[in-house]
Amino acid sequence: MREVTVLAAGGTISSMQGASGAPGASPTLDAAALVAGLPAALTVEARSLRSVSGPQLTNDDALALASAAVAETERGRGVVLTSGTDTIEEVAMLCDVLVGDGPPIVVTGAIRPADAPGADGPANLLDAVVAAASPVTEGAGGLVCFAGELHAARTVRKIDSTAPHAFASPRSGPIARVVEGRVDVFAKPLRGPRVPMPETLEFWTPIVTTWLGDDGSLLRATVNTEPDGLVLVGLGAGHLPPRALAALRECGPALPVVFVVRPERGHLLRETYGYEGSERDVLATGVIEAGNLSGPAARMLLLAGLGAALRGEDLRSVFAVGP
Repeated sequence: MREVTVLAAGGTISSMQGASGAPGASPTLDAAALVAGLPAALTVEARSLRSVSGPQLTNDDALALASAAVAETERGRGVVLTSGTDTIEEVAMLCDVLVGDGPPIVVTGAIRPADAPGADGPANLLDAVVAAASPVTEGAGGLVCFAGELHAARTVRKIDSTAPHAFASPRSGPIARVVEGRVDVFAKPLRGPRVPMPETLEFWTPIVTTWLGDDGSLLRATVNTEPDGLVLVGLGAGHLPPRALAALRECGPALPVVFVVRPERGHLLRETYGYEGSERDVLATGVIEAGNLSGPAARMLLLAGLGAALRGEDLRSVFAVGP
């Protein structure tokens, strides 16, 4: 079993009612307080990095968390990163693309505050530490541990806002479960190429979605803000309304447009349909394919690539998946 470092960044797992003097729960517990509840047999290092809620994280906050986590893995340590569940998908995806093939970075949190009846944070933290310590998670990259399950960063989604079983992988299911203090692995995640550590993630990279009857005006308005890149969410298996397709064709080759699809178990077709706005038309514009990722996950990969000064085909390669 490898040694583990717990890095705390706030979120519901560290929150308590009235701690800030205002109504409602807010981040209060530091890393030492979180790990104090772990069984005495487990020895971990603990360090606080932030004390904020998930929506308060900035791009460069996320980079600081991922950078600190990667540094610990390079010491040969497994890492548990606690953070707010609203943005855990993004944090896990960033960790996955920046970490190597050694110890994993296991991201966890809670749905119920630490002082709420039935608080789920302690169980999630314990399972995450077990997963980070286990040799069977070697090379798994970024993982999300919740409700006894381990999910790959590329497939995990927050599927419920308030239930303890808040995360799932609709496309593939979890890769492992934590049971009786051991990790039962039944799948190994496919990962993309590792990206060099960026100096910053402060790029303007909005997510633009489409819908029935979309006339392309939102996409055009977004392009007029001069983004560094954008993520476009298409319909079905990779389709756009004809007027939205026309707006996409106007973007030009200099703007990196990452294309994902709206269904949670999405697959991007290539040559099934031939109507105006089909996947053939979309792919012919030169979009970067990321059809199996969520929009937020694709955006984090785009940010990582831009931050590492990757452009053109080098940026496109960030989205490749496989051995």
